[in-house]
Amino acid sequence: MRLWDELIRIVGPRFVSREDAVLSTYRTDAFTLHDGDPALVVWPRDAGEVAAVMRLLYARGVPLVARGGGTSLSGGAVPPTAGVVLHLSRMNRIVHIDPIRRLAEVEPGVVNQHLSRAAHPFGLYYAPDPSSQQACTLGGNLAENAGGPHCLKYGVTVNHVLQADVVLPDGTPVRMGSLTAAPGALDELGALIGSEGTLGVIVRAWVTLLPIPPAHITFMGIFDTVDDASRAVSAVIAAGIVPAALEMMDPLAVTAVERGRYRVGYPESLGAVLLAEVDGESGRVSEEAHLVEDAFRRHSARLLRRAESEAERDLWWANRKTAFGAMGLLARHYYVQDGVIPQSRLPDALSAIAAVSRAYALPIANVFHAGDGNLHPLLLYDDQKPDTVRRVVQAGHEILSACLALGGSVSGEHGIGIEKREDLARQYTPAELRMQRALKDAFDPRGLINPGKIFLDGR
Repeated sequence: MRLWDELIRIVGPRFVSREDAVLSTYRTDAFTLHDGDPALVVWPRDAGEVAAVMRLLYARGVPLVARGGGTSLSGGAVPPTAGVVLHLSRMNRIVHIDPIRRLAEVEPGVVNQHLSRAAHPFGLYYAPDPSSQQACTLGGNLAENAGGPHCLKYGVTVNHVLQADVVLPDGTPVRMGSLTAAPGALDELGALIGSEGTLGVIVRAWVTLLPIPPAHITFMGIFDTVDDASRAVSAVIAAGIVPAALEMMDPLAVTAVERGRYRVGYPESLGAVLLAEVDGESGRVSEEAHLVEDAFRRHSARLLRRAESEAERDLWWANRKTAFGAMGLLARHYYVQDGVIPQSRLPDALSAIAAVSRAYALPIANVFHAGDGNLHPLLLYDDQKPDTVRRVVQAGHEILSACLALGGSVSGEHGIGIEKREDLARQYTPAELRMQRALKDAFDPRGLINPGKIFLDGR
């Protein structure tokens, strides 16, 4: 029987497509510098259909990629040539919220922000908050180990997942992790989260929910230079505070967001905007707020404000979280990086990025998680100009090389995907890469699930 007919038998005729108009929407993700050429798209409705589809594809030797919201910024969801896109959008149920144990049982197609909305009546929320949380899905968040502005205090996705049901590449269903939060001798779930969909497909997850903090205070600091703002960040951390968030934007980033929908009214002449938030019990929040204000003032904040209402706080964060999309108001295209450096080396990193900007004649805006040194330089370009894409890609590699030279890493939350395979090979030794490759081979000996990601060998 033909593959097409067998897939229809599993999921039904409405949920398989090979039409060009449909396939074209799946050829790339948010990393638009590379695309793929899939043969089919399949929309399974439950774990049983996922397993049946994957058994069939494994037997036929057909590669596949699982896809959620398609917000990956490193090419993690770009499909393999002549492969199948396993789109999990139909699996979008919040199966159960347990307010006593503070757990949610969810399917992979649940949109990140929808979980917090569902948990809100119980006084709970889901902490990982990537900037794409209005569109990204939890399955993809687990695959990429997504972070967000509030990961400084609350951690990234791996810190909030207890258990997952997974379908292995050959179609075998397994359960990884435990609701007791006590991993066994081998932490398979820890290996799966952040593996970028190269080890298995997550079909259900049990994630932890946190109580909504009873109090929070959000600050905006305006600085004349990035160096002053960076020193203020260091002073906040040195004071023993772990803010819920500590975010910075440079002048070009501010220009973009102030042209967008969520305009704060930042002054036109500035060197950096620093947003800080402290949360928790009222007494402790008040103490930490004074320490943050002192750190900002000691390091030459030209303007320091507290959000005066929830509406103002929401506006500040909406402004920051739409920074990537706002770049479209400045240029036809942008390319975002996410290298990491020690927080104390922020001025050196930004100086290196400025040098890359000059060398490649590319405007670069900087938006980043200042508290943990996760940089997001946004390289603005016009793809209609000859040779521009090549220069953009090379400039990105130069920035990541600078991060490595400063003692950092090539990715904080976006993953390796297609984008950073060469850079990963510079970060790790050949022996270390062989160990990582061996883990992939143990799960996927035929190299059929999300091939071509992470490693340069293309498998």
